[in-house]
Amino acid sequence: MTLDRIRIGFLPLVDAALPILARERGFAAAHGLEIDLVRDLSWATVRDRLLYGHTDAAHMIAPLAIATALGRGRPAVEIDVPFALGLNGNAITFSIPLAAETLESGQLGDPRTVGERLREVALARAQAGRPLRFGVVHRYSSHNYMLRYWLAAVGIRPDMDVEIVTISPPFAADALAAGEVDGICVGEPWNSVAVDRGVGRIALVTAQIWRRGVEKVLAMRRETVNGSPELVARLIRALHDAAAHFVELDAAEENARILAQPAYLAAPEETILRAITDRVRLSQGATPLHIPDFMFQFREAANFPWRSQAAWLYSQMTRWDGTPFSSEEAARAEGVFRPDLYRAALAGSAAILPGASSKLEGAIGDPLGVGSVQGRLMLGADRFFDGRAFDPDDAEAYLASLP
Repeated sequence: MTLDRIRIGFLPLVDAALPILARERGFAAAHGLEIDLVRDLSWATVRDRLLYGHTDAAHMIAPLAIATALGRGRPAVEIDVPFALGLNGNAITFSIPLAAETLESGQLGDPRTVGERLREVALARAQAGRPLRFGVVHRYSSHNYMLRYWLAAVGIRPDMDVEIVTISPPFAADALAAGEVDGICVGEPWNSVAVDRGVGRIALVTAQIWRRGVEKVLAMRRETVNGSPELVARLIRALHDAAAHFVELDAAEENARILAQPAYLAAPEETILRAITDRVRLSQGATPLHIPDFMFQFREAANFPWRSQAAWLYSQMTRWDGTPFSSEEAARAEGVFRPDLYRAALAGSAAILPGASSKLEGAIGDPLGVGSVQGRLMLGADRFFDGRAFDPDDAEAYLASLP
C-alpha cells in the first residue's frame, strides 16, 4: 500500500510523544500515512517551518497557534488546531540558591505558600536592583501564562518585580547552571534534567496552578486542512490511537526507549520514563514522587480541542500584551480550535466525543458526568489554584477581576 506522506515539526519534549509514537508504533501506517518528523530547537523555528510550507503540521504550544492566527508579532496566518496533544506536563524549577530560600526539602510546595516566600525574596531583590529572572519557552506559551498567573495571584508583578525571558527548552537547564536565570518554567524532560544535574529543584508542577490546563496541540495551516480534509481526518485518528496506547502502563518502558533516541528527545530514558508515569523527582537523588495527572493524555477526552481553553489563552494574551479585549479577536482565537474536525474524524469509532465545544473552565471540583454525542464522558477536577473559574462568555468581566 502506498502511504501518504506528512511532515510534522516538533521540539524535543515528552509531549511530542503522540506523533513520534504514531510513526514508530505503526498507528500512522495503519491509517495510510507515513509521518516524517522534523526536529527543531525553538518554537519560533517550528512555527516558521509550518508557515512557509516546510512542514504540513506541527507539535506546537497552544498560545502560539492562536497568536499566529491573530497576527501577534508577525502577519496573521490562518491556523487550525484539530487535536490537543496533551494537558499539563510542565513544572517550575528554581535554582539551588533560590530553592534554599523558598522551598521545604522533600516536599512539593503549595502554590500559595511557595508564592508568599518567593514574594519576599523577589521584592528584596528588586529593591536591591537585582531582580529575580525566570525563563519561559516563548512569549506566547502556556508556560509564560501559567507562571504569570501564579506570580500575579500571590502578589508578584511580572515585568516589574521580576524579569521573564525566553529560553529554548533544551537549554533551560544550562541557563540555570550558568546562573543566567533563577527559575524556569518548561516541559519535561528538561526540569528533570536540571534536577538530575544538581542545578535546580522543582518547586511546583503546572497542574497545581491549573489542573487540566491545555498544553501542546497539533497545529496546521487552514489552507492545508481545507485542501486535504480526508488526510487530516486520518492523522487525527492515528494520533488518537497513539494516545490510547501511550497511557497503557505496560507500554511505558518501550515508549521511553523510543522517545529517548537521538533523533527525538536525546535525553536519558529513565528521566523520560518518570515523566510518562507521573513520577517526579524534586531534587537531585530524591525518591520520585507520584503526582497524579502530572501529564494528562487521552483520558476524559483530553485530546479534544475545547474552544473555551482557546478563549482562556486569549484572555491571558490580552492581559499580558496590554491590549484591549476584543470580542471579534476572541471569536477568532476560539475559532483556531476545531472540535468539529475532531468529531468528524472520530465519529463511529470508540472515541468519546463531547457534545459541547466550550465549557466553564476551572469549575469542576469532583468528577462530573457531562453530555456527549458518543460514549460516556466523565471530567475530573480542573480547578485553578486561586479558586477562580473562567466563563468564555464573560471574559471581559473575568479580566477585570484579575490582579
